[in-house]
Amino acid sequence: MKKNIIAILLALVLVFAMTGCGGSDSGALKVGTEPTFPPFDTTDEDQNIVGFDMDLISAIAEDQGLEVEFVNLSFDGLVPAVKNGDIDIVAAGMSITDERLEQVDFTDAYYDSQLFVAVPVDNTTITGIDDLTPDMKVAAQTGTTGAAKVQELYDQGKIKEAVILDGLDTCMMQLINGDVSAVINDKPVTETYMKKQPDKIKMVGEALTAESYGFAVAKGNEELLEKLNAGLANVIADGTFDELIEKWFSTAQ
Repeated sequence: MKKNIIAILLALVLVFAMTGCGGSDSGALKVGTEPTFPPFDTTDEDQNIVGFDMDLISAIAEDQGLEVEFVNLSFDGLVPAVKNGDIDIVAAGMSITDERLEQVDFTDAYYDSQLFVAVPVDNTTITGIDDLTPDMKVAAQTGTTGAAKVQELYDQGKIKEAVILDGLDTCMMQLINGDVSAVINDKPVTETYMKKQPDKIKMVGEALTAESYGFAVAKGNEELLEKLNAGLANVIADGTFDELIEKWFSTAQ
């Protein structure tokens, strides 16, 4: 009987040791993303989730002796998923905001970005945010800081409708088709879309905000947060980060 009890206790100790940082049954940490935000998060021709974020979090995990697996979720479902424990990390070009910091913890920032207004390339009327008028519809991707800005414009009566859609491609298609007058989105992501779809859209005016991206984890998960920050510092120091910037931002993806 004593041997059985000891065996059970040892098994429980092993289970807790394996699950200390969270993760799936395989031991890999679940990384949630919404892969319609290139070059940060997208899919390849075989529908594998790829992108700058995927390569960066993979490099950080390797540096820290961790494994990751990617989970495709809607952008506005990512914070609830990490809060509920359905995923361990959010890697989705997510801006560090005061509102989000109330719900999750973020790593050190790994990328600085800005919001810009995008319009069809032949539009000469809208040259910046001040040219948006109460008869215009403006789109943005759900759950993003761009969506928050569009909603703010609507609440202030400066636009006719805030069109909040799933996926950046849907927003841009509505823009090209003339269903909306403008899209508000992060600069590097819009630039990547412009490379993929040349002579379709352009960015106008000045930057609306300055913001920084970070990886999110559940509130209070200090062990995982420390590992991610240590790994990020290491991949920056050894040049891996710069290699990934060159890979994903120097050419159209």
